[in-house]
Amino acid sequence: MGSDSERDPLVRPPALRTGWEASASRLELFFDLAYVLVVFELAAAFLKSLTWTGLGTFAALFFAIWTSWVGYTLYANRFDTDDVVFRIAKLAATLCTAGCAAAASAATSSFSTPFAVSFLAGRVILLLLHVRAWRHIPDARPTIGVYLSTLTVSSLLWTVSLPFDGPARYWLWAAAVIADAAGPAIATWRDNRLPLHMEHLPERFGLIVILVLGEAVGGAATGVHDAKWAAPAVAVGVAGFVIAAALWWNYFDTTATSSAVALQRHEDKGQHGAAADERHDLFVYGHLPLALGIVMVGVGIEDLVLHPVAALPSPGGWTLAGGLALYLAGSALILGGSRRSWRAVWPWPTAAIPIVLAAAALAHQYALLLVAGLALVCLALAVRGTLSRRGGR
Repeated sequence: MGSDSERDPLVRPPALRTGWEASASRLELFFDLAYVLVVFELAAAFLKSLTWTGLGTFAALFFAIWTSWVGYTLYANRFDTDDVVFRIAKLAATLCTAGCAAAASAATSSFSTPFAVSFLAGRVILLLLHVRAWRHIPDARPTIGVYLSTLTVSSLLWTVSLPFDGPARYWLWAAAVIADAAGPAIATWRDNRLPLHMEHLPERFGLIVILVLGEAVGGAATGVHDAKWAAPAVAVGVAGFVIAAALWWNYFDTTATSSAVALQRHEDKGQHGAAADERHDLFVYGHLPLALGIVMVGVGIEDLVLHPVAALPSPGGWTLAGGLALYLAGSALILGGSRRSWRAVWPWPTAAIPIVLAAAALAHQYALLLVAGLALVCLALAVRGTLSRRGGR
């Protein structure tokens, strides 16, 4: 019998693991923490500038960091063999993401260059990981080639942006992020595409949703602290926590569970054609507005806790309602896409989108009434979704 080191060598070439049992690794959990640090820094900067410009900057940088996380997640979903080379690469990418977090608060001003260099280094590491997979897995080369192409374009654009200042740099960043985001969709259009691991994928996205929900809980807690536990702030903070709890309930009891079951059902039936891959794409891309919305909810709650008697409508109120609308839209994409039926998202959760936006527009009293009212809507949606799922609808 061979030794443990012979059975489990330190360096193993990448292999397609979609046929194996797999769950999120401890390294992936550690990796996610760096991305959440970036999100928290972006949210803090947005809270200080609740304007259209602040929203655009926040959303654009969130989109960039989200596509970076998705790129590493999809690579690990297919090729993670947890050898020393992969671990070192993933830890180096974690360091690069931590660098982005350290620069995120001024990514479009004084820390623009450190942010770009850190982000670029992360792109290069992912590019090299795909080169390694291309070398060792010939059958996967057509799909890997798509990612190599988009990552090369993205890396070059980030590099070219470094000598520029101001808008020219940011337009190059935007083009680079679009190239990154296009990779999974382009790979889906190919006839010889690779399947995704349907046990690992929903778990990974569920974990990142748990972490960004921390921003919503943190918004309520930080606001109460900074308001020095004033009674109106505490009341708004409690209502804000109810919203965060309802979103957790909503996602994990309905959106995540129903979509995972639908994806696994089609996987078990051997449905791997274009329709199945479109399900995967809508599942992946649907989490972008959902996660962005959760973070906006946290920012809106914190602002309303800090200003519980300010006149409404207010930027904080619109941020909260807009975040809830994005969350609901993301849920609709995930549920409707995974089931290949938009009836699955009517009336829940689609009909609630105009309701939460109307609440922000019509609110003219204290923040507590707005936040408590939206909390009731979120609770009703959570209960409705749970009953519908358990009823088989």
